[in-house]
Amino acid sequence: MSRIGKQPITVPAGVDVTIDGNTVTAKGPKGELTRSFPAIMTIKREGEDILVERPDDSREAKAFHGLVRTLIANMVEGVSNGFSKKLQLVGVGYRAALKGKDLELQLGFSHPVSIEAPENITFEVPSQTEIIVSGPSKEQVGQVAANIRKWRKPEPYKGKGIRYEGELVRRKLGKAAKGD
Repeated sequence: MSRIGKQPITVPAGVDVTIDGNTVTAKGPKGELTRSFPAIMTIKREGEDILVERPDDSREAKAFHGLVRTLIANMVEGVSNGFSKKLQLVGVGYRAALKGKDLELQLGFSHPVSIEAPENITFEVPSQTEIIVSGPSKEQVGQVAANIRKWRKPEPYKGKGIRYEGELVRRKLGKAAKGD
């Protein structure tokens, strides 16, 4: 039995969750999210809790049980508190700035890289070498942060590039460390 799938999702005050068949809509102070789930799962509300149940112990039902529960929990968490990812720019001349809602990066190319803010996503630049991507959808925040990081992944020799906060970049020694 799925231990995660069995846990009820408590809906905090200020968040409105609507269940229409297998489509769940969550509205809160940070925004609104809607998602459809597989018809095999049963989603129901009991008081302040949302329960996800599976019809049988088939492989498919077991696979979806914990996933559906976690996705709904992330929707509720996102519209109430939101999610954020912090990126760091490491390298000489690498810097970030906001141009309206969009992000402009200097990454050692001959031109600046401009990244448009998708709907529901906000960028913050506390310093020239830090970027905070935030929004209600955990999936969308992670994808936008990954797309920004893709412009200059951290390289192993000098460690230059865009990295997540706390990311460990394995360093290599280079030519001088050639062993005999």
